[in-house]
Amino acid sequence: MIARLRGTVVGSTPDGLVLDVNGVGYLVAATPSVLRDAAPGNELTVETYLNVREDALQLYGFADRSERELFTQLLTVNGVGPKVALAIVSGSPAEELRRAIVREDAARFQAIPGIGKKTAERIVLELKEKVEASAVAAIGDSPHLVARDALVELGYSVTDAERALAETDAEASPEERVRQALRRAA
Repeated sequence: MIARLRGTVVGSTPDGLVLDVNGVGYLVAATPSVLRDAAPGNELTVETYLNVREDALQLYGFADRSERELFTQLLTVNGVGPKVALAIVSGSPAEELRRAIVREDAARFQAIPGIGKKTAERIVLELKEKVEASAVAAIGDSPHLVARDALVELGYSVTDAERALAETDAEASPEERVRQALRRAA
């Protein structure tokens, strides 16, 4: 198993980035968080997952262990292959996706292209017990996420809630940030 690579970015293709590690070029299908730092010539460290198929060896790259761990958990779900798992992990931070699983928010996964209602429900059902509740609880207490979730409950889309919160005082309490966002909208 190739779990991690450190090397120089030498280019990219539609399939991913090419990472030169001591003269060997590895093609890595990577998340957007990796690709942001993938300018040619940059040295980059990538957490990886090696997918072995009958006809190919494919490397998938992640910015940190948390992304890779969620990716491997998603692969255990019936009907989720590496490409779909990469699309899911690429859509949002791993912590937010874990939180959505614990909250049984299948709609969050349905919004990702290629994920239907049944697959989204299966992801939530099969991974809920695997996601560590203590780690998610700590993430759930993030003041920004509390404020965003409150706006979503009031009818805002996630994108609109993020835009509204961007115009509020980041140091204020979640309740005050929601009030500020609602005042600005009125």
